[in-house]
Amino acid sequence: MNIIKYGKLSDYHVKKILWLFCIDIDATKASLILCLNRHTINRYYRMFRESIYLHQMKDLDTFLGDVELDESYFGAKRVRGFHGKLKRGRGTLKKPVFGVLKRNGKVYTEIVPDAKKKTLLPIILGKVDPKSVVYTDGWRAYDGLVSVGYDKHFRVNHGKNEFALDGDVTINGIESFWSFTKRRLAKFNGYSKNFELHLKECEWRWNKDEKQLFDELKVIFKNYLTFFNLLA
Repeated sequence: MNIIKYGKLSDYHVKKILWLFCIDIDATKASLILCLNRHTINRYYRMFRESIYLHQMKDLDTFLGDVELDESYFGAKRVRGFHGKLKRGRGTLKKPVFGVLKRNGKVYTEIVPDAKKKTLLPIILGKVDPKSVVYTDGWRAYDGLVSVGYDKHFRVNHGKNEFALDGDVTINGIESFWSFTKRRLAKFNGYSKNFELHLKECEWRWNKDEKQLFDELKVIFKNYLTFFNLLA
C-alpha cells in the first residue's frame, strides 16, 4: 500500500521527502536535492508535523521508573516593543513548558500558563506513576510530592550550585532535552505560531536514530492520511 493514495507525488518522492525530514534537512535544501517546489516540501513537512503532533497527543501512558521533572522557558531573545534585557527562567516573558522524562526512555512536554504547584501537580499525578523514583530541582512547586504518594523524591538545589548528588540524583537528562529542543527550534525558527508542533516533534525525536524516526514516521503519516481520507 502506498504511503499517500490521493496525492500528486509518487510514493517514491514522498518517501524521499520523509527521509530528508527525518535527517533534519530544511525545506529549502530538500527542494534543491529533490528538484521539487519548496512550497510542496513545506506542505509535506507541515503534514508530517501535524501527524506527529496527533500521534504524541494520543499517548496516554504513565511514566514508571527513574523520572526527571523540570520546567523550561521558550521564546525569542528579544520581544518587539520591549526595551531592556529579558529575564531568564521563572518570571520571564517567555513561554513556560513543563517536561517529564523517563531515563533512557521517552519524554513528555506540555505548555503551561505558569510553573506554580497548582499547575504542575495535576500533570505530575496524571503522567508519573507513584512507584517511580522522581528527581527534581529545588523549585517550590515540587514541595510535597512525598505527601501525594511519591515516596522516592530526590532533589538537587541549583541555587547552591548543586547539579548532581551521589551520582544518580540529577536532572541532567531533562536538561539535555531542553538544550536539544532549543537548538532545533532556533534552527527552524520554531518560536513562531507553530511552536507546539515543533515542541511535540522534538519530544518524538528524542533518543531515536534516523532509521527509527523514518520507520515510525512512515506508519504515523500513513495513519494520519487514512484518518483524513476517511473524513473527506
